[in-house]
Order: sequence, then structure tokens, then C-alpha cells
Amino acid sequence: MARTRTVDACPGALQTHQAADGPLARIRLPGGALSATQLSALAGAAVKFGSGALELTARGNIQLRGLTDTVAVAEAVAAAGLLPSVSHERVRNIVASPLSGRCGGQADVRGLVAGLDRALCADPRLAALPGRFWFGLDDGRGDIGGLATDIGVHLLSADCAALLLAGRDTGVRLDHDAVVPTLVDVAATFLTVRDSAWRVAELERPTALLHGMEATEPGGRTWPPATRPPVGWITQDDGRVTLGAAVPLGVLTARVAEYLVALDAPVVITPWRSVLLGDLGEAAADAAVRVLAPLGLVFDAQSRWLAVSSCVGSPGCAHARADVRADAAAAVDTPADGHRHFVGCERACGSPPVGQVLVATGDGYRQLRP
Repeated sequence: MARTRTVDACPGALQTHQAADGPLARIRLPGGALSATQLSALAGAAVKFGSGALELTARGNIQLRGLTDTVAVAEAVAAAGLLPSVSHERVRNIVASPLSGRCGGQADVRGLVAGLDRALCADPRLAALPGRFWFGLDDGRGDIGGLATDIGVHLLSADCAALLLAGRDTGVRLDHDAVVPTLVDVAATFLTVRDSAWRVAELERPTALLHGMEATEPGGRTWPPATRPPVGWITQDDGRVTLGAAVPLGVLTARVAEYLVALDAPVVITPWRSVLLGDLGEAAADAAVRVLAPLGLVFDAQSRWLAVSSCVGSPGCAHARADVRADAAAAVDTPADGHRHFVGCERACGSPPVGQVLVATGDGYRQLRP
């Protein structure tokens, strides 16, 4: 079913959202990737112009809250190289397998991320895409396919990819060179048929987007949602180390971010509100864990923090009926079956596709879905 609201209020670095605690900016990070220098710039902006923290989102992006100077923040984002297109900055929604090119997978999709980002920004038509419309590039391990992005691919081999619509295999097969132009083509077609729909899943007939492409294999396959981030010591294919760190409730303080910056390692923000620090030597990785774990980052894959998440709640959101972050933190040591996501209202922002969604009622919580 298409949405009835016609105004796309999805925030960006330039079009901010007026939250209860002040303007909020969302910085798109295609593939979740940023350099240590870029992370330092965002941490500095958070301290100088905001709440002093970086919020990691369920799409692998970063939000800055409580802003006092939105123009200065936009300038800082642009100076860091994170705003390559003023007109397309809210449509650069690309999520990719976070470990791609470092560990496992059929092939490295980071080149496809960069190519798709350039192609999106180069096509004037695509500036009209809704701010929540997103693209997924799964390197074959199945982590991104389960997120049901609007348009995406799942690599079946280094040279062949399945085309996905709303997380479902269409049966269309693409070679490597066809991936980016096909995704751009399908996105442009969406704009011609969308009516009031914001997402592919809202279309009555999503297959209309294939506009004559031939399915050469049976379609319909889906992938189960990945519920936990890669956490801990991950040995890369080249022998170096990636450290996976869960960030409790997705709130990374600028102080802790600067410790990450000191490692001078490439950073990936995952769709599970965690951080990957790549290409580390063993000695550097060992030292990093010793420093970062006492600061609150989680390297234990069995930690209960991995089974709890929340929206921002009050006082940051005017719709919220509770301080859900505080309640989620208090519930961490309470055993439960599966993941629990605490939200302040029925909009259920940031909810994962599986697990319990607990909605604040004013005097407790009720379960939003079975």
C-alpha cells in the first residue's frame, strides 16, 4: 500500500529534521565506509555543533543530533568529502556486505558501491528518489539480501548476480558490468510508475520495474534477515585483522570515536549499528581491543547488548512516551528470547525485521507484532 503523506521529510546533511532536541542531520555513507579522517570530522562536528555523539543507523549511516549550526555542519560534512552531490545527497542510500573485500563472499562489491554512487549522482532524474529508497549489494554471503532493500543484487559468483526487488530474487541474472547500469535503470523506472509509493514493496506490481528484462532462472527466493553484526576478531583473507565492535544502542560518543580515529584504519558502519575497523596488524588489533573494550565497545559475540536496540525515544523525539534508551539499557541483563527493540511510539523507527518490537504506552510496553 502506498503512503498517503506526499512530503518526503527524510533528513540529510542539508535538509535537516527538527527533532525535539534540535535539528538532526543524517549523513549518507554508501556501503557504510568512511576513513579515519572523515570519522574525525564528524566527531568534531558533533562536539562543536551537536550533542557530542554520533548515532549509527540501521542503514549504516551516521546522524548528528541537537545541532546549533546546521550550515556549519553541512560545511564540515562537505569538507570531509562526504557530500559529493548537493542535489542527490539524500538518495545515496547504498548498503553493502560490510566485510566484502576483506573476508569471505563471492567477490569484492566495494567497486560496485563506488560505481553505483557515481552513477546515482550523475543522473539528474534520480534526485527525485524518496529519501528512504535504498539499494543493496550482497557479496553472496546473504547478510544484505535479508534486509529487503528496494533494489539490489546478490552475487552468485564473481561474475554473476541475481537481481532483487524488495529482497526477492526476480530470476534475472546480471554479469558484473551490467549491475550498476541495471540498478540505475530500474530506479529510474520506479520514478515513472511510483504514483504515491515511496518503496518498491508498496507497488501493486513490482515486476513492472523489470520492463522487458528476461528471467532466466526461477525467481522468488528470499534470504533470512541477519540479526547480529560481525563482532570480535575477524581474520581477513590477507592475514590481517578486522575488528568488529558492537556499539550499545548505536550511540558512539565523540570521545570514543576519536580513539577509533587514532588507529588510522578504514571504518565501516554496519546496518546493525556496529563498527568494523579493517586492515589491522595483529599487534594493533590486540592493543585496540584492550583500549576500546573498557570504553564500552563490545567485542564479545555472546554479549546481551547484541540482542537489544531502541529508537531515540524521549527527550529527543516529541512522539515518544518514554526514555526508551534508558529502558533498553536497563533490560540488557534481563534474559529474553530473541532480539528486543524498544520504541517510543507506534512509528517504531529503526525496527529490525525480526524479533520483538516493544512500544511504550506511558505505563510500560506492549508488543507491536507477534
